[in-house]
Amino acid sequence: MTNPTSRFEGLASSPASEQATGGLIIFLNGTSSSGKSSIARELVGVLDEPCFHMPVDAFHAMRSGPEMTPDQLNAVLKRTWMGFHRAVAGMAAAGNNIVVDHVLSESWRLHDCLALFAPQAVVLVGVRCPLPELERREQARGDRPAGLAARQFDRVHAHGIYDVECDTGSSSPVECAREIKEFLRRRTTPTAFERMRSGSPARPAVGRDQASWSS
Repeated sequence: MTNPTSRFEGLASSPASEQATGGLIIFLNGTSSSGKSSIARELVGVLDEPCFHMPVDAFHAMRSGPEMTPDQLNAVLKRTWMGFHRAVAGMAAAGNNIVVDHVLSESWRLHDCLALFAPQAVVLVGVRCPLPELERREQARGDRPAGLAARQFDRVHAHGIYDVECDTGSSSPVECAREIKEFLRRRTTPTAFERMRSGSPARPAVGRDQASWSS
């Protein structure tokens, strides 16, 4: 009789050259309606290597919709975010390059990502947009609660450290994607994630002066 496990023999001892090396995580952070997803779609089209766009909205869209109390919904939303972070970490650990669009409006989300992601492999991108333009976009799209961007506006960038920033109020998604691609050619260390992990003072990101990181 054939050993059912025989087809798996040798996998554990695969040469190191066959093992996956970690991929790059391009982490776009900004408020709702700031243009993160539009930038991400353009970015995956201009990058030189294969890349996956992993938007958190796609994970929320997978969830079924039974009625829940506010407390139940909050718990489900937090589990969704946590699962999303771990999916991104797993894809990157397998050697895939990832473009993430995210909303760091709660501090625990950033701390969870800091604990999970290889900090040297993360390019943290601040996606900025003036509040009046955010409010105009929010009203025009009609699929977001009124005032959501305004509530997130100060909290999303509160950590104050980025590797590179772009402003969708003055630049198109294509222009922002090109700026990010150009930054990737000359990015330096330590990265924003490395500095936050170590508690080091911030240095100005490309495109904007930054405040210092504090926990």
